Amino acid sequence: MNATTSTAIGAAASTTGAPPIAGAQPLPLDVFALDAALRRTEPQKIIEIALALFPGRIAAVSSFGTESVVLLHLIAQVNPATAVVFLDTGHLFPETLAYRDQLTELLGLTQVLTVTPDPAALAARDAGNGLWADDPDTCCALRKVEPLARALAPYSAWINGRKRYQAQTRSTIPVVEGDGARVKFNPLATMAREDLLAYMEQHKLPHHPLEKHGFLSIGCMPCTSRVKPGEDPRAGRWRGRAKTECGIHLGEGI
Repeated sequence: MNATTSTAIGAAASTTGAPPIAGAQPLPLDVFALDAALRRTEPQKIIEIALALFPGRIAAVSSFGTESVVLLHLIAQVNPATAVVFLDTGHLFPETLAYRDQLTELLGLTQVLTVTPDPAALAARDAGNGLWADDPDTCCALRKVEPLARALAPYSAWINGRKRYQAQTRSTIPVVEGDGARVKFNPLATMAREDLLAYMEQHKLPHHPLEKHGFLSIGCMPCTSRVKPGEDPRAGRWRGRAKTECGIHLGEGI
C-alpha cells in the first residue's frame, strides 16, 4: 500500500464529530475526511483506494450508457473481478444491452451482475408496462431503485460514474459521500466531457452506438430523447417533466 492510499485510509478512519441522526445507521468511515483527502486525486487512484478500503464489500453500478466505458475501463485496470451491477429495467434500448455485452468482453470484466425488477412487483404494479407514462417516479422506483437496493444489500460501498458537468443538479457532487448506511464513490466527478472523450480516444474505447445519433445520456427507451445543441447532456431524460433523476442517487431506499 502506497503513501497516498495509507494517508486517505488514515483520514477516513477518524470520526466526524457530528452528532448522529436519530435512527440512522452509522457509516463505516468518515466520508468528509476521505472526500477532503481525495478531491484532487486521479480517478484510477480513487478506485484503487475504494477497493482497498472495502475488499469484497464494494460494487460498481453502471448503466453501460454513454461515457460508462471510462469508469469501466478504469475499474478493469485496477481489478476486473470487481462486481459491476447493471440494472435491466425491461425498457432499455437493445443497443444498450449489446453494448453491455461488448464492453464486458472487451474489458475482461468477470463479475457483471444483471439485475431485473421483481416479477411479482411488476405484475402487481405495472402489468400493462405503461407506468412510465403515467407515473415515471413510481416506474423508476419499481424498475431501478428497488432492484438496486436488493443488489447492493451485501455491500458497504459502491462506485458510480456521475460527473459534475452533466447537469446543474450534479454540479457540486463530492468525490466521496454518504448514501444511507453505505459510502458512495464518485471518482469521475471532476472530469469534463473533453477529458472523457480524450480518455476514450487514448485507449481506443468504443462509444455507445446511439451517441452518434444525438443521445448523450441514455436510460430507458420511453424516457430518453436526443439532446439538442446547447443543452446539457441529461436534457434528453424525462423531457418535458420536472424529473431529473431516477432516484438511485437520491438515497431513496438504497
